[in-house]
Amino acid sequence: MTRKKPNFLIVMVDQLNGTLFPDGPADFLHVPHLKALAARSARFANNYTASPLCAPGRASFMSGQLPSRTGVYDNAAEFVSSIPTFAHHLRAAGYYTCLSGKMHFVGPDQMHGFEERLTTDIYPADFGWTPDYRKPGERIDWWYHNLGSVTGAGVAETTNQMEYDDEVVFLATQKLYQLSREQDDANHRPWCLTVSLSHPHDPYVARKQYWDLYEHCQALDPETGFIAHDEQDVHSQRLYRASDYPAFEITPEQVRRSRRGYFANISYVDDKLGELLDVLKRTRMLDDTVILFCSDHGDMLGERGLWFKMSFFEGSVRVPLMIAGKGVPAGLIEAPVSNLDVAPTLCDLAGIDMSAIAPWTDGQSLLPLATGGQRTAPVLIEYAAEGSHAPLVAIHDGRYKFVHCELDPPQLFDLKADPLERDNLADDPANAALVATFMDKVRARWDMAGFDAAVRESQARRWVVYPALRNGAYYPWDFQPLQKASERYMRNHMNLDNLEESKRYPRGE
Repeated sequence: MTRKKPNFLIVMVDQLNGTLFPDGPADFLHVPHLKALAARSARFANNYTASPLCAPGRASFMSGQLPSRTGVYDNAAEFVSSIPTFAHHLRAAGYYTCLSGKMHFVGPDQMHGFEERLTTDIYPADFGWTPDYRKPGERIDWWYHNLGSVTGAGVAETTNQMEYDDEVVFLATQKLYQLSREQDDANHRPWCLTVSLSHPHDPYVARKQYWDLYEHCQALDPETGFIAHDEQDVHSQRLYRASDYPAFEITPEQVRRSRRGYFANISYVDDKLGELLDVLKRTRMLDDTVILFCSDHGDMLGERGLWFKMSFFEGSVRVPLMIAGKGVPAGLIEAPVSNLDVAPTLCDLAGIDMSAIAPWTDGQSLLPLATGGQRTAPVLIEYAAEGSHAPLVAIHDGRYKFVHCELDPPQLFDLKADPLERDNLADDPANAALVATFMDKVRARWDMAGFDAAVRESQARRWVVYPALRNGAYYPWDFQPLQKASERYMRNHMNLDNLEESKRYPRGE
């Protein structure tokens, strides 16, 4: 008898700091649904993004390939249609694949293997946010991050992002009801529904019901406080300038309010997760569904004086990953892993062979690790977007994280002895041999000059294409959700009795 393929519910959130998930959510977070999910999940405490920025991190999450392979270097780099994603793999194996929410696909292909998409994206799909390595240090004011999210932290009943995420989850729950009605049909297919929210991404603005939960929170002050520009590492200095720090005077109270709004929005996300899980339970699909909770990248939250992402410090690159369902034993896994591993893990759970493209992927299935196996492969991270002047790469191997950029001195951190990354071991001549070993690994894995040239070529092409396409008649690439209104609810070509019966679940009770 053929084993029934599991359904998949993937809940992806945006900019969720993985250091807040040492073994499931931190105790101070008011997140009952996430804590309940963690109790029955494989919890990957040291999971990392492939790139600490939305579009490159998500393209890598979908495909299991680093940005240097996908070509998605920044938030305006095209994700080409020929790169297989987990949605392609699952769909080829008979799955129905659906996306509700953000995935920040750039380019005319806004599906990338998804059979159906329920909402538009929250961010643009064109080349308008392209960085320019030809102009190092020049801010692109109209879209680069600045610290307005910090100075403007507070309470609101609705925002652009709340409106978006409310819609994302509403449409996703409608889709779950539809899928439940079909599960007894002879032609029923297993499904993969990806629900992707924009919270807790800044701005740090939350509804009062969530804001009030953190009035007496003990975690509102960063563990590592502000570090002056001249005392920062070279890349952090670039991020200061890219985020326009000189134009803002950030007060300790604004830092606390920003962190409070961020924590409040994690509780908002928790309520949205609860809505989805409640529908799964009430439609009797929970036992047949593997649930994966993840984020695209983290947020520095004022640690070291840094905000948002774009760096290789833990708050920016470490992200939560929890997997719950049949075939995935619950428990804590501390070995370093990556969002690159999600696509091969989904395929492994679905019994799909990825060997045809395995030589060109960078991830590996997490199932052997979750079932007691060992992992020896290091975790690799890349960054070549806003705030950088040349590509940066990182290797997390065992207890050490090594960061390299051709423009900068190396960084080496012992994450076991120094989890807050306060001591750059590469500065000590006593560690020269260890630094040399990591540099050998960098040279074996990356052609840094070639990587830099590819990024510059991509940027230069897009700086020609984008203004050209905006001149004259303009057709946007943004996904435009369409509804077949004449196929919804009751219409005259439908039999009313059949319609009412088919839309009821459970039937006949």
